[in-house]
Amino acid sequence: MTTRERILEALSVVHDPELDEPITSLGFVTSCEVSSAGDVEILLRLPTPQCAPNFAYLMAADARNVVRRLPDVGRIEVRLEDHYTGGEINAAIARDEGFAGAFPGETDDDQLDALRELFQRKALVARQARLCEALLAAGARPEQVTARCLADLPDDVDARRCVELRSQLRISCDSESPAFVAPNGEPLEAHELALWLRKARLVRTSLDVNGSICRSLLQIRSRRRAELEEVGT
Repeated sequence: MTTRERILEALSVVHDPELDEPITSLGFVTSCEVSSAGDVEILLRLPTPQCAPNFAYLMAADARNVVRRLPDVGRIEVRLEDHYTGGEINAAIARDEGFAGAFPGETDDDQLDALRELFQRKALVARQARLCEALLAAGARPEQVTARCLADLPDDVDARRCVELRSQLRISCDSESPAFVAPNGEPLEAHELALWLRKARLVRTSLDVNGSICRSLLQIRSRRRAELEEVGT
């Protein structure tokens, strides 16, 4: 595997906080260049120039952090491309500063951490909803669903992501832990499942719709850029 391939693989674990999807599959990584000396330059283009600065910072900072953990990598530059606060965010990340470093006096890093955690809990709910629906559709009863532990779940993307999210949220994630939990980590009871699932579906639908909109906006943006470049040649 080349260094560039290892970098793209590392970037695949960076998720859009609002959509809970990898920035690579969303198409946000527009360029990844590696020099002969191992220096790395990564460009990120979000669906619109007006994407929320807090989410933009999280993705750019997370991208830099996962790449810097790779061996044999030199200088790392991650830049937001064509974002209305890209200059401030890019400069803060280059200085290895937090979100507050990009906008001094306007925010603090604790607020950003709280926001990240909020969306991690939403993502956990949405992923669990898909797993729960699949079990119920296969004929499982509510008491059978809530009796399952993590080891009983299928080895698929949703189950693996649930374990990752639970680890990040400091919710028990060993193989014998309850498979389905409330956002605070408490195990779900069978009599709670129907109401929990109705609410969870709303969260999941919101994430799915926002993801679809983001992909469409990014496609439109990329197409317009290509058209402008063609006109300019």
